[in-house]
Amino acid sequence: MQAWREEYKRKLISAEEAAKFVKSGDTIAFTAGREARSVGLAIAARKEELKNVKVILPSPGYDFGWYDPGWEDSFLLTVFMPTAVCQEMVDQRRCDLNFGTVIPFVKDSEEHPDILLTEVSPPDEHGFCSFGASLWNKRREIKEAKLVIAEVNPNLIRTYGDNYVHVSEIDYFVEHIPSGGAPGMGTLAGRMPKEPEPYVKRIAENVSQLIKDGDTIQIGVGRTTEPLVRLGLFDGKHDLGFHSQATPPGVISLVKEGVITGKYKTLHPGKVVVTSIGGSTREEMQWVDNNPLFLLVDVTYLEDIRVIAAHDNMVAINNALAIDLMGQVAAETIGRRVLSVAGGQIPFVIGAWLSKGGRSITVLPSTAQGGTVSRIVPTLPPGTAVTIQRNCVDYVVTEYGIAHLRGKSARQRANELISIAHPDFRAELRKEAEKLFWP
Repeated sequence: MQAWREEYKRKLISAEEAAKFVKSGDTIAFTAGREARSVGLAIAARKEELKNVKVILPSPGYDFGWYDPGWEDSFLLTVFMPTAVCQEMVDQRRCDLNFGTVIPFVKDSEEHPDILLTEVSPPDEHGFCSFGASLWNKRREIKEAKLVIAEVNPNLIRTYGDNYVHVSEIDYFVEHIPSGGAPGMGTLAGRMPKEPEPYVKRIAENVSQLIKDGDTIQIGVGRTTEPLVRLGLFDGKHDLGFHSQATPPGVISLVKEGVITGKYKTLHPGKVVVTSIGGSTREEMQWVDNNPLFLLVDVTYLEDIRVIAAHDNMVAINNALAIDLMGQVAAETIGRRVLSVAGGQIPFVIGAWLSKGGRSITVLPSTAQGGTVSRIVPTLPPGTAVTIQRNCVDYVVTEYGIAHLRGKSARQRANELISIAHPDFRAELRKEAEKLFWP
């Protein structure tokens, strides 16, 4: 018997045994993507025994209970990306927030967890486990953590790239078969409404005008950006490349159909380069499994501005919550309310700006709250975080058209943005613009 098989058996424990490693005052962290659910629930079950345990959560998905009021003495939470399961807790300031990235332990960070919880596939014949559809920076986190507990999910797919870890690098394994869901479903699954609003189709049509054959595409997370592909964003396009955090719905189908080929990619030609596979059906995930067309890489490489900029004709498409008439983009907060994080938007915007033939596209609906509020505003509400600085904004797209801000003066920017605002708000925006930019 190979040595790794015996080692794996020695390291196999139950979720309850894994939870006993946690002591009051410890720092535990979940890796990005799917969470180690059974171990997390077993730790949460020790609520009355534990005090001041710091829990770091990149993008909360499962409800472990600790998002409710009354858990604060036992578990001190730090969230990197607010989601539906924890939004109320975030709004009530019952947790800490980290705005730098959705990845909790970045290069040169001084903070490393006492216990890292991750999810892996069963080992292959050589003793290597896959991280499934979601890599991010898990290999590096494992090297930096003091103790690593991996939940083994037999449904996870295998991919090419850096998406693996050997049995010898994990301290303990917990076998768990999750109920429901397609194998390997990525972190984007379930975030998008089944039927996007009609305006999203018009936004897709407008953005499509800015896409050329042979471009390399990035599409960020967001309720406006994620539906764009399946609403015709790439209709009639040929030989596109893909270098992005994840694959929103429709991307895998376009790879199968030969629309996304990577033929003209400057780096990794012929490959779909991501750090996570998301928004996919069971059949699509099975097609990605062990498919050499898909390359999963560490997020620090994927989002390196130098790597992004090295792609000729790089097109970054990202979501915004609001934009003011100077071109300042808010994609994280409105006022002091935190709704999202910047994620990879900043490096992709800058990288696309520096790319030979590159373009950066910011998309947003023209209104919010049922059409009663304009997302294009004279000035951002007090306390709003500026995600993309005004001098870095290129194209802005709503359902009413395309505004090109690169190289434009303040007055020109205001005119461009007012032209793509909802008609009901243009007169008021014009009046406010005159106060801001005209004597």
